[in-house]
Amino acid sequence: MFSLTQFPLHFSESALAPYMSSDTLNCHHGRHLATYIKNLNDLSDGTEYADMPLIEIIKKSANDTGAKKIFNNAAQVFNHDFFFRCIMPNGGGNVPDEIANPFGGADKFIAEFSSVASGVFGSGWVWLVRDGDEIKIMATANADTPIAHGITPLMTLDVWEHAYYLDYQNRRADFINAFLSHLVNWDFVRENMKN
Repeated sequence: MFSLTQFPLHFSESALAPYMSSDTLNCHHGRHLATYIKNLNDLSDGTEYADMPLIEIIKKSANDTGAKKIFNNAAQVFNHDFFFRCIMPNGGGNVPDEIANPFGGADKFIAEFSSVASGVFGSGWVWLVRDGDEIKIMATANADTPIAHGITPLMTLDVWEHAYYLDYQNRRADFINAFLSHLVNWDFVRENMKN
């Protein structure tokens, strides 16, 4: 039987306050992500997806019209795991040169990332990615993920309302700023760029 288990946070639920509250992390990681994992386990059991690694499930189900629910839940599990690795206590701050330089400097990177994140209509994600030899920023809607399109994610910000509404209500721009200024795990992003 297929059984993906919940991965733990690498920090305590209170460690990101005041930029992300323990209530938000409990709801986001403890409930929303747990539901995606349960759904994926239930939907994959007894199917061709049952024994596949998560990334293979996403790549195969992305083009399988009969597996849309499997894709949505698998992609959300991956996206959330990646997002929670992109944040850390006392993160953010100065944008590393290797990330800023492709955009013409830190200010331009922050402006473009913030603009794309603010422009996501409804629910979705904003990503820093490597697409071939190009480093760029892209958005995906709902559960979509760069790996379904052969693009390598380097960093992501979840802009579904459940990621920020308890702390920021409708002030998505404040959440984006808090992410960039105080939460990003630049070491994780750098490692992704090296790989």
